[in-house]
Amino acid sequence: QVQLVESGGGLVQAGGSLRLSCVASGGTFSSYAMAWFRQAPGKERVRVAAMSLNSNTVYYLDSVKGRFTISRDNAKNTVFLQMNSLKPEDTAVYYCAAGPAAYYSATYYEAWGQGTQVTVSS
Repeated sequence: QVQLVESGGGLVQAGGSLRLSCVASGGTFSSYAMAWFRQAPGKERVRVAAMSLNSNTVYYLDSVKGRFTISRDNAKNTVFLQMNSLKPEDTAVYYCAAGPAAYYSATYYEAWGQGTQVTVSS
């Protein structure tokens, strides 16, 4: 089964940018759809962005459309989340996930990273 490791989180001021990376190992990366979820304290884990395994289809949470961009580099077994114009409400732990399709629900994803904290100050 694929293992995932995220990096790139941190503390940033509102309006700033961060780029999250998630490196996969132990599986065939190109056979997985990839997604980024986030979970704020006391709230459920929600899908922020997802990309189909052939990269033809992407999905975004409405509140991040136009600000976040998901991309993948199959040669490097890596998925990215470029986050621009960050807002305090984007503060959360961000997780990457791998699954057979770009499902909306976290239930259907097979592998998860350990999470990386993103904190946006006002």
